[in-house]
Amino acid sequence: MVVIVRMGSYSWKRKEDIWIRVLWVVVSGRLFGWLAVGRVLLLLHSSQKVFEWDQTLEEVNIYITLPPNVPTKLFHCKIQPKHVEVGIKGNPPYLNHDLSSPVKTDCSFWTIEDDIMHITLQKRDKGQTWASPILGQGQLDPYATDLEQKRLMLQRFQEENPGFDFSQAQFSGNCPDPRTFMGGIRSD
Repeated sequence: MVVIVRMGSYSWKRKEDIWIRVLWVVVSGRLFGWLAVGRVLLLLHSSQKVFEWDQTLEEVNIYITLPPNVPTKLFHCKIQPKHVEVGIKGNPPYLNHDLSSPVKTDCSFWTIEDDIMHITLQKRDKGQTWASPILGQGQLDPYATDLEQKRLMLQRFQEENPGFDFSQAQFSGNCPDPRTFMGGIRSD
């Protein structure tokens, strides 16, 4: 079953309980197809969306839909090596949690655009697969974790071998850890 939800210039396409961020391609006024621009995972609490997130080899991105009619200058975000706090100034924080793994604070940042707070956390350990940005909250099940690890491993192969196309590559069986496979990730 495929469910499509429109959200601004991007849409979210759900297949097998995984959300994929897609950009619809329209040619001469006709829908031509879509281009996947990243996998987005959801953290839910009591059936309410807390945030959406995705990851690459180097970073974890968190997307929080902001409440309407609150000036953007009132929002704050504090990123520490193992902790994140998000909220509206003068109120209890919306998020106040330890992170699953440490981040580089000097390379991590946050922005607000179109009523979405986008938090970019630079992974301290490049290639590490995060099961969730928040320690002990909304952990991916083993199947979804394996899919993420395979996706990151293919991303690593593509980064290390830019002349090759790994878009159709697949792993049979268990996927190795992208961070430690064959001596680890090269540092350029």
